[in-house]
Amino acid sequence: MSSTLDLSIVIPLLNEEESLEQLVDWIDATLSSRPLNYEILLIDDGSTDRSWEVIDALSRKRGHINAIQFSRNYGKSQALNAGFAAAQGNVVITMDADLQDSPEEIPELYRMIVDEKYDLVSGWKRKRYDNVLFKNLPSKLFNWAARRASGLKLHDFNCGLKAYRREVTQQVDVYGEMHRYIPVLAAHKGFTRITEKEVKHQARQFGVTKFGSERFIRGFLDLLTISFLTRFGNRPMHFFGTLGGIMVFLGVMSAAYIGLEKLGAVYNGNPMRLVTNSPWFYISLTTILIGTQLFIAGFLGELIQRNRGNKKRYVISRSIKPRFATHVTPETTIA
Repeated sequence: MSSTLDLSIVIPLLNEEESLEQLVDWIDATLSSRPLNYEILLIDDGSTDRSWEVIDALSRKRGHINAIQFSRNYGKSQALNAGFAAAQGNVVITMDADLQDSPEEIPELYRMIVDEKYDLVSGWKRKRYDNVLFKNLPSKLFNWAARRASGLKLHDFNCGLKAYRREVTQQVDVYGEMHRYIPVLAAHKGFTRITEKEVKHQARQFGVTKFGSERFIRGFLDLLTISFLTRFGNRPMHFFGTLGGIMVFLGVMSAAYIGLEKLGAVYNGNPMRLVTNSPWFYISLTTILIGTQLFIAGFLGELIQRNRGNKKRYVISRSIKPRFATHVTPETTIA
């Protein structure tokens, strides 16, 4: 590892002005007695309250705060993408800004990455303080589906508290609502040393949850996407080509059936209806066309896969760079 920092703490946020100062104080109090050089990266995902003003004030007092402000709300995945790109620490830890994730978990997560050589450690909130019907039960359903689709034996894919080796954050491309499935993306990239740690879940103190009912639909669709990408993302022709081959085969068999039926009728001198009056004619024509289109989709997918680049899907309006490359205790201020 070549980074000069031991740890980067990436915190995406949206309208969390009330909790930010308390959260930064809590992080600093937890890490102040430890020999770690760290930075705190606050990613303002288009907040409409005073979150950026609070971040700016905090950065003037503490030189280890790095901040990015989006021009509008792009979503948690893009906020994490920006944080991963800016992080300089050998270990990257993500957490939410609403005080529901405890910074006291950070030292042990860091130790598991450094000492036990894990690529990724995912938090597991066994006991949650969320609404049972609208958050807990859907989360259990998605976690079950994600386990079945990915093969990873994690209880809580969507926990915001995670620790990564920096190499992992530099390789995964998080977009859409894919922040829920970062462990799956990491495993697909070859980072197989993935585990989980039971972490504390705090009751929300300020504001309201930023996730509505639409997240269930998005989460389900993204689960389908991630299932496809992990299996066929690097070889789309294997998927579309197989389906196309099956469809073309069925079409050719249908056409052969029509031809043999016609020849048999002619050979036996029996009256025979027009080929275009047979339903098998349309079945064969449709399946051959669909199969051809699937083949074309496979070729296009191969071309796109080989020429795609990781482009930013967000616009940064302002940023704050850390003035210190090392740890600053909570009592230290800058005039």
